[in-house]
Amino acid sequence: MGLLTSRKALIGLVLMVVGTLGIIPGALPGSAQTMTYALVPAAAALTLGTWLVGTSEGGRPV
Repeated sequence: MGLLTSRKALIGLVLMVVGTLGIIPGALPGSAQTMTYALVPAAAALTLGTWLVGTSEGGRPV
């Protein structure tokens, strides 16, 4: 099964993109305090997306 044919992998890829885009504003120098609060859900989305992609195929996750 390919990476783009698995629903679990596609959801993981979307979460990884959303998490990465969510981290960028909070990581910039001089960002507002409210943007630093957005780092926690963005990091959680990135972590969950990475886990979904890693476990979407059969066998041992790398």
